[in-house]
Amino acid sequence: MDKNKEDIFVDLISLCDSHNVGIKIVPDLYEIISGQARTSQIYGFPLIDIMPQLMPEWEKKMKRLMDIIVSLLILIVSFPVTLMVSILIKLDSKGTILYKQCRVGLNGKEFNVYKFRSMRSDAEKLTGPVWSQKNDPRITRIGRFIRKVRIDEIPQMINVLKGEMSLVGPRPERPFFVEKLSKEIPLYKKRLKVRPGVTGWAQVKHKYDESIEDVKAKLRYDLFYIENMSLRMDFKILFRTIFVVLFGKGHFE
Repeated sequence: MDKNKEDIFVDLISLCDSHNVGIKIVPDLYEIISGQARTSQIYGFPLIDIMPQLMPEWEKKMKRLMDIIVSLLILIVSFPVTLMVSILIKLDSKGTILYKQCRVGLNGKEFNVYKFRSMRSDAEKLTGPVWSQKNDPRITRIGRFIRKVRIDEIPQMINVLKGEMSLVGPRPERPFFVEKLSKEIPLYKKRLKVRPGVTGWAQVKHKYDESIEDVKAKLRYDLFYIENMSLRMDFKILFRTIFVVLFGKGHFE
């Protein structure tokens, strides 16, 4: 398929996505979307579901129950760590202990994500919204440590408990970047079909976002997760996240 036909095909899928229309294609065309998917057959011909049904209802309920139980346990067990980190953040730099930022969640609904503040309080005063970078100079001393061991993510258990996030799902992005990226990357808004997560397939499989190509690569992983999400896959991602945290790899920003 030539490039022009690929562009038309992706545009067609984007239009159908916004109207909740299912599409089936011949397998070799699917490479331009994510490379893997669920398959089905019609009259013996193998076809790929571009927008398959997500988790069955019972798995959705189990996933939500797991979110509630695990987030509550983490908040209780990590209380001593939370207290210590709060004191260190206050001693290390001026500003609030918790940092909240507007993100886009399920079905485009905006919410405030909570994290321990790891940057200067005026980090974006002169630049406006920008992605964080590896070895970002705006990060404080204690911020560098809590990011390395992922302690800064603990307050997001509040978002999980409230139902704004899940333990596993595509990372929530800021409205500014959602609009910017959705214009540059076809199907980017498909990430909003599911509840965003504290960790996800893209975070355990890819490195820091340093270019638009990194964002596109992570989108492929997010789409793969959305089209194949299950409790089994969530457990797999959670176990791999523990590995990522222990060895300091991946990116959860």
